Amino acid sequence: MSAPKERRKADTFEPVRHPIGRRGRIIQRGDETSEMLIKKPSSLRQADVTPRQVYWNRRKFLEGLGVAGAAAVSGRALMRLWSPGVAYAGTKLNTVKSSYTLDEKITPANDVTHYNNFYEFGSDKGDPAKNSQKWVTTPWTVSVEGDVKVPRKYSLDEILQLAPLEERIYRHRCVERWSIVVPWIGYSLSTILRLAQPTEKAKYVAFQSFFDHNQMPDAKYTGLEYPYVEGLRLDEAMHPLTLLCVGMYGETLPNQDGAPVRMVVPWKYGYKSIKSIVKIKLVSSEPPTTWNRQASNEYGFYSNVNPSVDHPRWSQATERRLGEIFMHKTLMFNGYADQVASMYAGMDLKKFH
Repeated sequence: MSAPKERRKADTFEPVRHPIGRRGRIIQRGDETSEMLIKKPSSLRQADVTPRQVYWNRRKFLEGLGVAGAAAVSGRALMRLWSPGVAYAGTKLNTVKSSYTLDEKITPANDVTHYNNFYEFGSDKGDPAKNSQKWVTTPWTVSVEGDVKVPRKYSLDEILQLAPLEERIYRHRCVERWSIVVPWIGYSLSTILRLAQPTEKAKYVAFQSFFDHNQMPDAKYTGLEYPYVEGLRLDEAMHPLTLLCVGMYGETLPNQDGAPVRMVVPWKYGYKSIKSIVKIKLVSSEPPTTWNRQASNEYGFYSNVNPSVDHPRWSQATERRLGEIFMHKTLMFNGYADQVASMYAGMDLKKFH
């Protein structure tokens, strides 16, 4: 590995690069997120935050089926059915107002869907949009298992009906020093975890992405071990900010951004927000994670956004918002410190990076 380049001044931006790539060439890596504190609902409306120029291929919008009702779950838990209908790629989603929003400029959908990391479809930023379009994500199931009293497999239709779908405008920061602001759609992961009823043994939550060699042939050039895995401490997973995400920009997730269901953990670097989830497993000990397994000295288990703890090969003090020229100062916990800092009280955040 060649010696790292000298850091540039904070008012310039040079994409960081990683020595893993197709047929040995140097590529970029990370995943997506930016700054300021989360605010209460503002005067922003859906029409204000959803760019009209959505560049990805759209299919015909399908009408929801209008099913309503409730299904019993073990114990006293009640599963409410909000019935947005069967969702396909490019389907509009009905959402409710959320208190999780920002008075910040939304990153254009074209940028978010055409400059991102999804290594299963290739290591260059444009590869996911180019290589994932023929991938069929229906039918889909997510298994919730492990140290729980009520293990179960959920269909995508069931996931869409567990709670009202909220539009949450979050900052999202990549470890590579670029960031975005996105109107995600979903609800707190704690909804589905509570239905599973974690046992006393459950201390962590492990996640696994979908992987298939035949549908994702470019993954073999990235140097990573698949399927992609991630993990959170149980209190992090149960935090209301932790989003089980099924859409963005008013619609279901496009393939390149983690269809049909992914995580969004806004105070952590983007690679923690695992895409295309097929398994959620509650476990008693810290689970392995893909990038920590690849380079533990560079990518810790916690991976909280922290401007005072540099990556071994570049500073994390500043970031560039996609579509903008000038650098922003990176905020502690990506601007969500008032909500999440208490979970790490007394921890050495440089050691537990």
